[in-house]
Formats: sequence, structure tokens, C-alpha cells
Amino acid sequence: MRLRATRMMVAAAVAVPAIAAATPSGAPAAVDGRLLPASRVAAASPSATAGPQQRPTVQYYVDLNSSGRKELMTLPGIGAEEADRIIAKRPYLTKSDLVTKDALPIGPFLSIKRLVVAMPPTVSKGRR
Repeated sequence: MRLRATRMMVAAAVAVPAIAAATPSGAPAAVDGRLLPASRVAAASPSATAGPQQRPTVQYYVDLNSSGRKELMTLPGIGAEEADRIIAKRPYLTKSDLVTKDALPIGPFLSIKRLVVAMPPTVSKGRR
């Protein structure tokens, strides 16, 4: 039992640096437990390539409760009809309310869920 655990730890210690290391020199690299030449590493794992395939970082989030129609239409997969449905079903407590309130189907929601937030409306504290 102890020997099996030791072998697994050694295999993990050897595999992790091999997977994480980038090999632009043409040496083989390990991807999913297999050794591949560098020309096939990019095709095997999309995270191994740097370039136009990477998602751009979000500059700002779109608020579902206060954004206008034009701002909502800047989201991928959101057209005029979807933007109007989002506005009609307001307010949202969470961004997943887009699906539960039938404002969007699950597919478009999955493509925009990292780009939107559902901020609560500001409440004035008033007098105490």
C-alpha cells in the first residue's frame, strides 16, 4: 500500500512540471498523460497557445438592473429582442435569474454569465 502511494506521488511530481512547461523548442510535451511533439501540443490543449484564441479580459461588467438596451446589445449573442426581454423582466437578484425568469435560454446565458452582474438598487438610509 505504501509503495503504491509513493509511486503515485512520484508520478504526479514528474508529470506536473512536464505538463506545465511550454516547449517551443520542439521537444515532446505531456498533455493528458501522453507525450506529444510541440507541433501537436497547441492542437491538444487550447490553454497551451497564446494568441487570438484566448478570451479577452473584461474591462467592465454590464449591470443587468441598470443597463440600457444598447449596452445590453454589446454582449455576445444578445440582440434587440433579448435585450428587451431582459429589461422587461427586471429586477434581478442574481444573474442566474435571467434563466429562472425566462429572459434568456441557457445557451446565451452561459456565454454572457462572466460578463454581467446583478447589482441591487441603491437604498437611501433616510433618517434614524
